[in-house]
Amino acid sequence: MELDLEAPEAEDIAYGILSSIVVPRPIAWVTTLGVNGIVNAAPFSFYNLMGDEPPVVALGIGPTETGLKDSARNIRETGEFVINTVTEELMAAMTITAADFPPDESETTAAGLELLPSVKVRAPRLAAAPAHLECRFLQVVEIGRTHLTLGQVVHVHVDDRFFNALTGTVETERMGIVGRMHGRGWYARTTDLTEMQRIRYADRCSNIPCG
Repeated sequence: MELDLEAPEAEDIAYGILSSIVVPRPIAWVTTLGVNGIVNAAPFSFYNLMGDEPPVVALGIGPTETGLKDSARNIRETGEFVINTVTEELMAAMTITAADFPPDESETTAAGLELLPSVKVRAPRLAAAPAHLECRFLQVVEIGRTHLTLGQVVHVHVDDRFFNALTGTVETERMGIVGRMHGRGWYARTTDLTEMQRIRYADRCSNIPCG
């Protein structure tokens, strides 16, 4: 199969093809606080960490048929948002928040999600999530229908159950984080792991044949 993504007919199938190849994708469960005081929660799998000096995350948020999604509008109007980690036990609640709720109704109430105050931003956190990234809006890059939203992480919360104070590391494998796969209903667990140590260029001949 060959697909020219610059061809007019590719627009209708590009999402399905690309979202089946670029997997697994981390899920940003974004909470925002609207100017109307309503808390919005929505998951986005077009998301990733883009750098650490400063720590920058990117969200690919597409528009609705009538304008901006609630999350995108709230981020632009308030300049703040929180990314909550999605675990296997939270998938059902996350799916509820993905529904097309009106702006004056909070997804968190419908999904029975408890909220916690954040430290540096006004948008609240989801209490059940094991980790949270408090973010301040940097800029949005509009490319066609894609709104690439960039934010700077200004504060991190990690549940003490998953933080090893002796090593200063997060025990990610114990969190049960999930990622998006192909289609709308498929997800991947992060419990089936394999490890391969990185090598230095100087040590390459002791690990692989060198001519």
